[in-house]
Amino acid sequence: MDAFPLGNYLIGLREGLEASLVVVILVAYLVRSGRGDLLPRIWAGVGLAVALSVGFGALLTFGPRRLTFEAQEAIGGTLSIVAVGFVTWMIFWMARHARDLSGELRGRVDAAAEAGWGSMVVVAFLAVGREGLETALFIWSATQAATRDGGSTVAPLVGALLGIATAVAMGFAFYRGVLRIDLQRFFTWTGALLILVAAGVLAYGVHDLQEAGILPGLDSLAFDVSEQVPPGSLLGTLLKGVFNFSPATTWLEAAAWVAYVVPTSVLFWRRTRPARPATSSPTRSGAPTP
Repeated sequence: MDAFPLGNYLIGLREGLEASLVVVILVAYLVRSGRGDLLPRIWAGVGLAVALSVGFGALLTFGPRRLTFEAQEAIGGTLSIVAVGFVTWMIFWMARHARDLSGELRGRVDAAAEAGWGSMVVVAFLAVGREGLETALFIWSATQAATRDGGSTVAPLVGALLGIATAVAMGFAFYRGVLRIDLQRFFTWTGALLILVAAGVLAYGVHDLQEAGILPGLDSLAFDVSEQVPPGSLLGTLLKGVFNFSPATTWLEAAAWVAYVVPTSVLFWRRTRPARPATSSPTRSGAPTP
């Protein structure tokens, strides 16, 4: 039984929406500034970025299959930790730049339009390709984590594709003026949820490195609730699909999860909470004000 993989859906939705917003901003700016003839360059860059992302995902999926079990676990664990680093950077970057993303991209478009045909392709390729590579790596890592206990690889991929499809539809609705949402709030709440998803992927990466013999403590369990939360049960499947929860968790996995979630969450909420309005100090009657 496979529950809906909400974690992978969120990854596809958030990363896909970032890429969709980039494309929408680029296309809308060119159309409104009377440079619609440059649109093929944008689509060429987007197509190259999508092809690179798909190729990277295929390499991650099929490349390590001929290696030994220990080598596969070592590569998988290392890439999972790298993916957590990328997605953490993405969460904080978008929380900081969501409001001024449009102005930044418009400046790049103006510079690229004056530089030549290839420059516009490169702008679109880099803007979308970065999101695509991050998406491919993190979805691959989350899928490996979700299938560690024998689960299907289909459900996590379907969840991610549905998230990307939703993001594309939202991007089109933004362009047509049909949909308007508070993007700052959207990226704040999805970022908070993705911190928990990333923590599960990090714990999975640590487990892989333990399986490979690189890290110790594979047989030292912090807890084992397999009888209370069987992996094949509804609750176990939901926890695995959403947060990559493992009923049998080693001390090192648990320590990595806590060491990531606590400081990352605290820093994230400090960065994203609205700034308090400045209050002027009270002055005495008749005293000059600054």
